[in-house]
Amino acid sequence: MGKEVGADLRREVDALITQGQSVMAAARLRELWHAEPGSATAAFVVSRFEELRDRLQLVDFRLAVLRSFTVEPLVPLLRAEAFCAGINLSLHLGDFNAYAQEILDSESELYRFRPNAAVLAVQAADIAPDLWRDYADLDQTNVAAGIERVSGSIAQWMREFRRRSQAALIVHSLEQPYLPALGVLDGQREASQAAALERINEEFRRVARQLRGVYVLEYDAMVARHGRARWHDERKTLLARLPIRADQLIHLAREWLRFLAPLAGKSAKALIVDLDNTLWGGVIGEDGFDGIKLSAEYPGAGFQALQRALLDLTRKGILLAICSKNNRADAMEVLEKHPGMLLRPKHFAAMRISWNDKVQGLREIASELNIGVDSLAFLDDNAFEREQVRAMLPEVTVIDLPPDPLDYARVVREQAVFERLSLSEEDQQRAAFYVEQGERARAEQNFHTKEDFYRFLEQEAEIASAQPGTVARISQLTQKTNQFNVTTRRYAEQQIEQIRARPGWQVLSIRVRDRFGDHGLVGVAIVHDHEEVCEIDSFLLSCRVIGRTVETALLSHLAQSARRRGRKRLTGWFLPTKKNAPARNFYPQHGFELAKQNGEGSLWSLDLTRQEVTFPAWVKVTYKTEEELDIERV
Repeated sequence: MGKEVGADLRREVDALITQGQSVMAAARLRELWHAEPGSATAAFVVSRFEELRDRLQLVDFRLAVLRSFTVEPLVPLLRAEAFCAGINLSLHLGDFNAYAQEILDSESELYRFRPNAAVLAVQAADIAPDLWRDYADLDQTNVAAGIERVSGSIAQWMREFRRRSQAALIVHSLEQPYLPALGVLDGQREASQAAALERINEEFRRVARQLRGVYVLEYDAMVARHGRARWHDERKTLLARLPIRADQLIHLAREWLRFLAPLAGKSAKALIVDLDNTLWGGVIGEDGFDGIKLSAEYPGAGFQALQRALLDLTRKGILLAICSKNNRADAMEVLEKHPGMLLRPKHFAAMRISWNDKVQGLREIASELNIGVDSLAFLDDNAFEREQVRAMLPEVTVIDLPPDPLDYARVVREQAVFERLSLSEEDQQRAAFYVEQGERARAEQNFHTKEDFYRFLEQEAEIASAQPGTVARISQLTQKTNQFNVTTRRYAEQQIEQIRARPGWQVLSIRVRDRFGDHGLVGVAIVHDHEEVCEIDSFLLSCRVIGRTVETALLSHLAQSARRRGRKRLTGWFLPTKKNAPARNFYPQHGFELAKQNGEGSLWSLDLTRQEVTFPAWVKVTYKTEEELDIERV
């Protein structure tokens, strides 16, 4: 982008803010930032987002940074990245080299800040100076002692942080030196400097896997990716303890955001793709089946690499859909038969292949998949189409493709909205779920009443207490479910673990299957007893099963269970958001009465001494709750 274009965008942003067009101003700020990332642009982007903050749907997120080096120049870059991702980031920077004290002191500023996440960014040169600088002087006893000391310290800090805080913890791995102390000889030795540092990193990973909400940022891999020789600034390291060159700081900011985006719930659920010159080279209507570019060789290799990247997204539970202006028969022939295609029709949850407007196509796809438009990402080589979607659907994540198709796959893989920090069985099966969903929709058209259709489905539900193996999926549902969610309270895995251990609290899940297939774990209820009341803290259901009375089955169980425990009332808040309208009438539709209303929402109450929630007769239920198992044993 030239200076004049950048200046034009800045003027346009200011004009849009003056006109009150906040959403479009934010879209233009993102466009500017992605084109000109740097300190000067960051200052402008942050200042304008500060003006817009109260008018946008931003997620507030608190990040603590515990560090052994100077990170202050990184802060405006990180805040600009976060703002462009829809995150209003508040930061606490720990004192220089005071990370251990902050973690071990329960009264430290770190814990008073109450972060949502913390980054432990410690350099190998700082935490393991002997292994970093003096390796050539060490014998194997000293090397082993150094490995044990550093590994033990980091493991202790991870565990202490986990014990004292519910926040996520992101730990930098240790990087390798640009040149090992013994040069090429290092690679010939079993007890090499590289191996010693890698043993520490492997211990980081092992401990992190044991602790919920602790993640390892592969710092060494990131440095290598962007060029080890270009990463460091030795002069500033000595003068200001700033080891990273100014032009490389943006890469660290973006790497942190790859963790923060999923933690803040800023993830795309579906990627909508174009076909011509996006999934393959050329235009099928002009070049024909044999004329398009799609193979393992240049120039088709870039398009096939993109398809590989998209296929990898589906392995993380991200849905794919097509929105293309094309002759459907021609496009389907390529999708079904072309030998260069890695993606086939079965990989797409929805298709809009016609000559209709793409903005309308995206709206229809969101409706068909039962997800919000703001959960969509859009990939199209045509700048006009991208601009139209930005203007008409600014909530959509629009991905700008570079001129060279060989770079398409890289750009997609770099998108923070596609990052996931855990992977459930349901994530891996999501594409298959939507194929089954289409079969259900077609079957429903053959029935005159919903009750007849529900009986035909032969729905089976399993209501179970949260277990170690389901905590990750339960947390994921609280983070991602927006439409049928009465309170939209978000809980990390470690918070779910703590809640289920509290006396008087229950965390329940519901798994659903029917004649077409297994929906997986699709619903969560969190309740707690106090005196004569059982209060529903959270009640949510995946969009895949909304409206099939599964929600009634789960609510009926909560009422019956509370009555058996001697509770006289079942209560629950409805806290409205811009997305959870489908849950608005859930409580009154099931006999609850309005008990209280304030500026945040409404409290609903069911008198268990004279009312009940009728269990739907067409749902067969089994129980794996502690209470139900106790009843069965008796």
